[in-house]
Amino acid sequence: MPKAYVYTRHGGPEAEALTELDRPSPGPGEILIAVRAAGVNPVDWKLRQGFLRPGERERAFPMVFGSEAAGVVAEVGPDVTGFAVGDEVFGSAPAGGYAEYALLTAGASAHKPAALSFRDAATLPVAAATAYDGVRQLALPGGSTLLVTGAGGGVGSATVQIARSFGLRVVGVASEGKKDFVESLGAVHVSSGPGLVERARAAAPEGIDGVYDLVGGPVLAEAAELLKDRSKLVTAGSPLDAVAALGGARVERVRTTAVMAAVADLVVRGALKPFVTRAFPLEQADQALRAVEDGHTLGKIVIEVAE
Repeated sequence: MPKAYVYTRHGGPEAEALTELDRPSPGPGEILIAVRAAGVNPVDWKLRQGFLRPGERERAFPMVFGSEAAGVVAEVGPDVTGFAVGDEVFGSAPAGGYAEYALLTAGASAHKPAALSFRDAATLPVAAATAYDGVRQLALPGGSTLLVTGAGGGVGSATVQIARSFGLRVVGVASEGKKDFVESLGAVHVSSGPGLVERARAAAPEGIDGVYDLVGGPVLAEAAELLKDRSKLVTAGSPLDAVAALGGARVERVRTTAVMAAVADLVVRGALKPFVTRAFPLEQADQALRAVEDGHTLGKIVIEVAE
């Protein structure tokens, strides 16, 4: 039977296991892929701890880790058009992607361009697409200044690059250790920590026009102080009630084939680099998760599955 990396209950790393599961069968609106790579994201370990996305119901254990994957179509579900067996694709994997076989939502998947590696494609549905959705939602005109908190992480580094491709000036908030990385993306680096507001104002004396928050908590509240128009505050790092109290909004995830294709095109054109800094085989998925859960990684981490 195909291998998958799962958690068998809510809790810590002790709840994780590499196991064998029956090969999934695609239902309406789904495609089954032979996985070549899967992206690793903070939400993966948060779900293991018991976090539920808005509107999501608890699934039965064991639950496969992962929310995004790239691979080769092995089977197409009923009523699905535009995909065929043998196609190279990437997309959202709501039933988990750390596996030899995974189900993708057809409407949130796209064909992988030949110039795009499976490794890079697997990082796009969560981090890059979330970045894309937020920048589009802010709808800042070219030449505006966008402040991005958590600019050194997977979503943050994608946000900086996508915003730059939209003609925005970017101020990236990250730890001092990530200064060189953030600046290499084309952003003005501002150190995180106490005094953030003063440092951001010094870095952008003409003012901050929009904030894309990926951290939440006190950082979100501080960043909000920089805005005259709080409608230009969006977050992917804080609950809706917290950002609504400040006059902002959560990022509205679009998750369509068009969005997936758009971020893939940015990579192919050289406007977006996924920055995959480490890759682990499926058998070392625990190490991949620990690297992300520790919270000090640069860019993206992926799991690669051998053919």
